[in-house]
Amino acid sequence: MNEKKEVPDEINVTFGKSTKTYQVHKDIWTHIIVDSKKELHGWFTGFKPDGRRECTSERLLINPYNGCSHDCVFCYAHALWGYFELFQKKKIITVFKDFDKVVSNQLDKINIASCGYISPTTDPFQPLNKKYELTEKIIEEFVKRNIPVEFITKGKISDEAINLIKKQEHSFGQVTILTPKEEIRKKLMNGGARTEELIRNIERLTNKDIFAVCRIDPIVPCITNKKEDLEELVKTVASAGAKHIITSCMDIPYKLKDEVISGLEKIDIDIEYKYNTLYTEIIAGDINANIEYRKKLFKTMREICDKYNVTMGLCMEFEKLNGQKVRGLNQEFMTSKSCEGIDIPIYKRKGDKFFPVEKCNGVCLNCKNAVCGIPELAEAGAWKLRDYKRWSNGLKQKTLF
Repeated sequence: MNEKKEVPDEINVTFGKSTKTYQVHKDIWTHIIVDSKKELHGWFTGFKPDGRRECTSERLLINPYNGCSHDCVFCYAHALWGYFELFQKKKIITVFKDFDKVVSNQLDKINIASCGYISPTTDPFQPLNKKYELTEKIIEEFVKRNIPVEFITKGKISDEAINLIKKQEHSFGQVTILTPKEEIRKKLMNGGARTEELIRNIERLTNKDIFAVCRIDPIVPCITNKKEDLEELVKTVASAGAKHIITSCMDIPYKLKDEVISGLEKIDIDIEYKYNTLYTEIIAGDINANIEYRKKLFKTMREICDKYNVTMGLCMEFEKLNGQKVRGLNQEFMTSKSCEGIDIPIYKRKGDKFFPVEKCNGVCLNCKNAVCGIPELAEAGAWKLRDYKRWSNGLKQKTLF
């Protein structure tokens, strides 16, 4: 249970002119259950007009929960709106009732699909999932249609989830490990699995011949950035079976500056003073460490990854050019074709199941020959479900394979 203070039995939630009353459930973690028809979608930021897109591969994003009891000090989702704001203000998680059925219905209305991604903003294996199992149910909807799906977690992966994605050839798992030092991890998060359990996640994926990614994401300057610690972590996860590392340098949403600093001061009392000189660049509302520091950090990470024979990619790391335009740093530091280290083709429907498009590697942002029949994907837009439906309708009269 997350709150020792008295928790109300009901709560009013207002969006715009609409106010609804929800029962507050108090087992495992305070939460509400909401009916929702929210849609599958791609990344929120497209490549045009300002280049704010590092992800070379397309994904269908899925958040069965809004709010996460891991409650990381640096979590950017604390700055988001809607039900995320409910968690930020009252520590109440939103559970989307029967969301697997919503996803199932939407998948049945498209004939073309990219890899599913559970979850970009909330941990799919946070403790509340043990009760509702939405993560496993959604994975099953993808797998039974033979659509690839991935997950990303700082929690313990369930056996059921591993057994499910084992059935689909392009499905994989990502495990975030912030530091090899458990005492530091516990100060950066209010929940989540122990470091040794996270390493065990990678071993369990590898033992099932599932592609395993370790995210050292983000690296927190002055706290988790020591070269010897980073090398220890890369060496450990590579030995456990990780084939690829994704990393980044912590940025701070401007509206969360005081909150993040306050949380990190519990680890380093001088952190505000240090960050005043280090965090000097604002990109799209986020405060970033200066480019010289970040490039030096990523050069070090690349050298470490090369030493232990794992590929490396960056997550949402940019260099400012002029005006609002930026340049993605993966051009300089990534050692794989796609940022997640695994090339996953676009899939098309054939009957009740989907199959990979022949000769497609899924690296849409760099695509020169759209063998999938959808050259628009190379624009790396902020795609929505309606785009997948539009592409599906356009392919109805064409040969899919």
